[in-house]
Amino acid sequence: MPIQTQAPDPAPRSYPPSVTLMRRGTGSPATVPERTTVEEIEAWLLADAMGEDDLLALFEGLVWRLVAAGLPVDRASLHVGTLHPQLYGFAWNWSRADGLCDEVKVSEAVLKTDAYRRNPLFRVVEYGETFRAKTGDPEIGDRYPLMAELSGQGITEYIAVPLRAGGAYHNAATAATRQPGGFAEREIAALQRLTRLFALHVERHIVLRIAGNVLDTYLGAEAGKRVLHGTIKRGAGEPVRAIIWASDMRGFTDLADRLDGSDTIALLNAYFEGLVGAVLDHGGEVLKFIGDGLLAGFPYGALVTAGEAANASLSAAEAALAAVDRLNEVPPAALARIEGWRPLRTGIALHEGEVFFGNVGAPERLDFTAIGRAVNAASRVETLTKSLGRPILVTGPVARHIERPLDHMGEHSLRGVAQPVSLFSPPPPHRPTET
Repeated sequence: MPIQTQAPDPAPRSYPPSVTLMRRGTGSPATVPERTTVEEIEAWLLADAMGEDDLLALFEGLVWRLVAAGLPVDRASLHVGTLHPQLYGFAWNWSRADGLCDEVKVSEAVLKTDAYRRNPLFRVVEYGETFRAKTGDPEIGDRYPLMAELSGQGITEYIAVPLRAGGAYHNAATAATRQPGGFAEREIAALQRLTRLFALHVERHIVLRIAGNVLDTYLGAEAGKRVLHGTIKRGAGEPVRAIIWASDMRGFTDLADRLDGSDTIALLNAYFEGLVGAVLDHGGEVLKFIGDGLLAGFPYGALVTAGEAANASLSAAEAALAAVDRLNEVPPAALARIEGWRPLRTGIALHEGEVFFGNVGAPERLDFTAIGRAVNAASRVETLTKSLGRPILVTGPVARHIERPLDHMGEHSLRGVAQPVSLFSPPPPHRPTET
């Protein structure tokens, strides 16, 4: 089924700030029959639907089959909870009017909004209740603004049901119709019969999505994807060519001695937020946090050239320094009350080479990481940012790809490296690294 991401909307849809459009289906899939029955949909859910690994495609397949079966569904949605440090869940919103289905993510901020608490979904999601109402009822419209809005769109009846399949997360489905008088009882019975089966699919997909979220959060997107697809044995992995980033906060040992544990964690979180944001925004992958140190990579190969990776890594390093400067100038509330931590400074080294990207450790406890001479060299170059007074140092192999002038900082010997390494740095206005 063709799926397009962030496509222009022929019938614009608006979402509140707590809801973000991720991607959009393009209409009825070719695999959906023009005519079907509830029994055939049920058979599909028990067989062929099991092979669909995309919940957007699966939900679209279901709603278009409902239409093909003659059920008067004009609007439908699916809502699922998840385990994620920033997200409350995901939703899929389909409308027969434009034939499109939106996949959106919902932030935790939605829980604090009055709009959510005055939505019929609130009690369905939070308490497992079923909601069914005719939209033309003025009392219902006063209590739930969504119902008045739907009535204005010609919707006559709306139903929202919890999807129970034994999981611990908040799942629900809705359906609405423009049919005069609303849904017939036999139509409601058919929808309930099918959603009970569909709930099992939702649970399966959400378990996989949660596993992906957890792996992405703790390992990074690329490593998480590899682990989820079976790269879990010790020694499993592959060599990768990349621009390696190694960075370290200046004076962290002294700060950790002077600050209590909670303040130290708050400081590290704010610091890493700026650095990680810069790496991810420029196409890099965070590989490891080591105390106050950060190891990241900008891989290149078939889709990204070495030059593109090198220039992206330098832009990311400069964006990271800018983020640290902003943190010093306007600290968040969590840091404003803490004394004696400013100014924060960091050193960043960029080096090119081949690394092994995979599982290392004991059979009972593995870590997915990057190792190799390029990683060791980048770490040792980073230590020179202090003595050379430049917050960013770039080795010769990276510098040859950079498309703008760099200051040559001389040849330097690194422990464990046979030949001296030529180092470069972006010229000021970067502030010298402080101890």
